[in-house]
Amino acid sequence: MLEHLVPVALAAAQDFDIKPGGQFTSLVTITLPGIVQTAIRLVLVVAAIVAFFFLVLGGIKWVTSGGDKEQTQKAQGQITAALVGLVIVFAAWAILRLIEAFFGIKIFDLTIPEIPKTPY
Repeated sequence: MLEHLVPVALAAAQDFDIKPGGQFTSLVTITLPGIVQTAIRLVLVVAAIVAFFFLVLGGIKWVTSGGDKEQTQKAQGQITAALVGLVIVFAAWAILRLIEAFFGIKIFDLTIPEIPKTPY
């Protein structure tokens, strides 16, 4: 009974195709520019999520301070720091986009233009 399932499983495995640029890529296609591109995106996303988390946490602390002046000031300070963090993250993203526009270096795609060779 088990021998009838083996050809079906093998046929399914042969139809599975990993395409470049898809959800999964093979280890052969991993390059240094791809790693840098992924690291830049990951850092920006994680920083934005952390800053937003601290913003929400500061809001919760402010609401639960119960009118205590010291706790309210701490919560306001945390909210201010979180907003500054979000501004820094989005400013970094905007600066990277400006670099892409002015110099033609695709940082988020990481394709560096080649310098044309001059004939001797």
